[in-house]
Amino acid sequence: MMNYELFKEVVAEKFKEFMPEEYKDYKVDVHSVTKVNQTMDGINLVSTGDNRLSTSPTIYINNMYEHYKECEDLQEVLQSAAESMVKAFVEAPNVSPKVDFDTAKDNIIMVLVNTEQNKGMLENIPSRQFQDLSIIYRWVVDKDRDGISSTIVNNGLAEKLGMNEEQLYKAAVENTVRLFPPTVKSMNDVIRDMMMADGMPGEIADMMVGEVPEENMMYVISNDRGVNGAASMLYEDNLHKLAEKLETDLYIMPSSLHEVIAVSVNMGDPNELAQMVNEINMDQVSLDERLSNQVYHYDKDLRKLSLATDTPNKRLDGIVAEPKLIYEVKDPFR
Repeated sequence: MMNYELFKEVVAEKFKEFMPEEYKDYKVDVHSVTKVNQTMDGINLVSTGDNRLSTSPTIYINNMYEHYKECEDLQEVLQSAAESMVKAFVEAPNVSPKVDFDTAKDNIIMVLVNTEQNKGMLENIPSRQFQDLSIIYRWVVDKDRDGISSTIVNNGLAEKLGMNEEQLYKAAVENTVRLFPPTVKSMNDVIRDMMMADGMPGEIADMMVGEVPEENMMYVISNDRGVNGAASMLYEDNLHKLAEKLETDLYIMPSSLHEVIAVSVNMGDPNELAQMVNEINMDQVSLDERLSNQVYHYDKDLRKLSLATDTPNKRLDGIVAEPKLIYEVKDPFR
């Protein structure tokens, strides 16, 4: 079996042979792509003729190699990847290279990523620090019942939009809550909804879930789409309402980029909870969806969200990084 580097070279050389005839004038472009929490090797087909398409889909050699390790059939892998590339070309949105500022500014949203894990990416995009995390911005190009199409706002796109980081932030604060309303649901309700979505009658789902006292309940904070919903914890009013309901401060545990889990501070020691978060991240959450190994503390009286633990600042891939300054931040939107 080929190692990854040799596999990448073979893919670059052989990939176009598996593409249809109409792509004969395209050249293969293999390059590094910085994504959230990781860097991957992307492959594009770039037209060398006059008939250039407005978008050039990217597929990832890393994913192709995982397929190759499973089947050990290079031809099958290349054929499957070529079919995916053709499908991506056909379904690619027709995005004009001329950005309409008046339209785009109403569709800028914010998402959270881990600062330490994304140092390289953060050098090239507008962002602002929030504890061990960074707020970055995405432009939502399309949003319907079938899915969401968006792109990270890098420095180049921000310049085209004519927006600096402060302007992006102010727009994102308003747009995110409008386009992706925050949700706070008990874990029981989440599990019940999943059971009912699979066809289970509500009465039986209620019996299966049982009852848990509010003070011992876990609460899932996300948005109505369940995508990049961890940023919903930045809307402090939701945390305050939950804390008032439980009559305690909260610990916030990052479940993924898409959601966080809130519990009463009476539920356990923050360092033990952080150890649990770290173990779940390493064992159950894919690297591209990990947010943090830390636990946060929400003070309902001071209405502040800060890091709750003094544990080492472990990277999301398990490497211990330099410790960060722990500081408290008033609700960032006040």
